[in-house]
Amino acid sequence: MKNRNIAPLALACASACAAPACVFAADPPPLRLEWDLRARHEHVADDAFSHTADAATLRLRAGLRAEFGGGWSALVEAEGIADAGDGYNSGANGETTYPAAIDPEGSEWNQAWIGWKNARFGATVGRQRLTFDNQRWIGNVGWRQNEQTFDAAAIDIAPSEAWAVRYAWLDRAHRVSGDEARDPLARERDLSSHLLNVAFKRGAQQWSGYAYLHDDRDAAAASTATYGLRWSGTRKGCDLTWGWSIEAAEQRDYADNPRDFSHRYWSLEPSLLAHGIAYKLGWEHLGGDGRHALQTPLATLHAFNGWADKFLVTPVGGLEDAYVGVGGKTGQYAWAAAYHDYRADTATAAMRHYGREFDASVSRPLWKGWTGLFKYADYRADDFARDTRKLWLQVEWRGGAPLLRSANATALSAHPQMDRTARADRVIGP
Repeated sequence: MKNRNIAPLALACASACAAPACVFAADPPPLRLEWDLRARHEHVADDAFSHTADAATLRLRAGLRAEFGGGWSALVEAEGIADAGDGYNSGANGETTYPAAIDPEGSEWNQAWIGWKNARFGATVGRQRLTFDNQRWIGNVGWRQNEQTFDAAAIDIAPSEAWAVRYAWLDRAHRVSGDEARDPLARERDLSSHLLNVAFKRGAQQWSGYAYLHDDRDAAAASTATYGLRWSGTRKGCDLTWGWSIEAAEQRDYADNPRDFSHRYWSLEPSLLAHGIAYKLGWEHLGGDGRHALQTPLATLHAFNGWADKFLVTPVGGLEDAYVGVGGKTGQYAWAAAYHDYRADTATAAMRHYGREFDASVSRPLWKGWTGLFKYADYRADDFARDTRKLWLQVEWRGGAPLLRSANATALSAHPQMDRTARADRVIGP
C-alpha cells in the first residue's frame, strides 16, 4: 500500500494564507493535555449465532494540544483499547463463532495534525477527525471505541457570517476495525477523495450543497460520486418549536469503478419540540436496483437506520427506513427512544419487508466530566438477517488540563463551521 507524505501540503496551505488579520482571544494555554476514558460492556444476542457475545472494553484516548500563537496549533493524540476476554468477534481476534462487536484490542495514533486559522480561513493537514453536516456521508464513527480518522488536508473558508465553504482531500481512511483487523480492507483504505461542502445560514435555517468524489484505490467498486442538497431549520410558535430537515442526493459510479449505476437518496424529517420533549418522524430512502445499492462507507453509520447496525451496508434491494422518535430530559436523566420499519426499495421487491427495530437510551452525568449510559436495540427480522438484541452499559470520563500558560494571544475562528477542535465522538441518539 503506497504511503504518501502530505506534510509539505500542510505547510504550503497554511503559509499561503497567513496574511489575513486575526481575531484574538486572550491568554489561552499554549499546551493542554486532553483525555477521554471510556469503559463499556456490550452484550449481543444474534439468532444467526449459537453463542451470545459479551465485550468488556476500556478505551483511553489522550492527546497534547499546542497553541503556538499567530493562529498556529497542533494536536498529537493516541488511543489504546483493552478487553477483558475473547467472548465476542472484534474483527481482529478471529472469534467468528460469536456475534460482532467491533471494538478490537490495540493501540494506535488517532490524530496528528498541524493547522492555522483566523476569522475567515483555516487549514489543517495530517491525521484528523472530519465530520460534515449530520455525518450521513462523512463522519468519525464516534460510537465505536476506535474512531475513524483521516490522513487529509482540509480547508475552511468563511467569506461572511452567512457562508461557509469546506474542502478536504482524503489520502487515507483509518477504519474503526483497527490495524489488526483480519480483513485488510477493514484496517484502512488508500484514497484520493475530494470533499466539497458549501453552506449558507440565515436565521434558524441552513442550506448546504455538496459534492463528495470518493476514489477508493484499494476497492475500485467502492468509488462513488455523490451530489446533494440539504435544508434544515426551526420555527418557533407559541410554546412549540417546529423543525425540519430535507435532503436529496444522487450517487453515481466514479473513478475506476467497474460498475455503471445511478442511485437516489432522500431524507425527510419533520420534528416538534413541546414542553421539553422532542418528537420526530422520518423517512430515509437509499436507492437500490437489485444488483447494487447506494452506499455511505465514510459515514457515522451507527447514527442511522437503527442501533442494531443491521444496515451498515445497504442491501442490493435498497432501503426504505420509516421511523418515529421521541426524546427529552427528566431531571438529570436524558432519554430517547425510536421505532424503525425497514423495507426494500426495488420494484421487484417493493413488498419485501426487511424487519423492524426498537431503540432506547438513558444517560446521566455522574460527576464532573463523568457520564453514565444505558442503551438498548432490538431488531426483529422478517426477510433480512436474523433477530438481534444489543445492550450497552457505559461510563465515560472526558477532561483536560493546561500544562503551560501564556499571556500571548492566539488566533481563533469566529465562524462555527471553522471550529476544527469541536468534539464529534458524542453518544449518538435516535
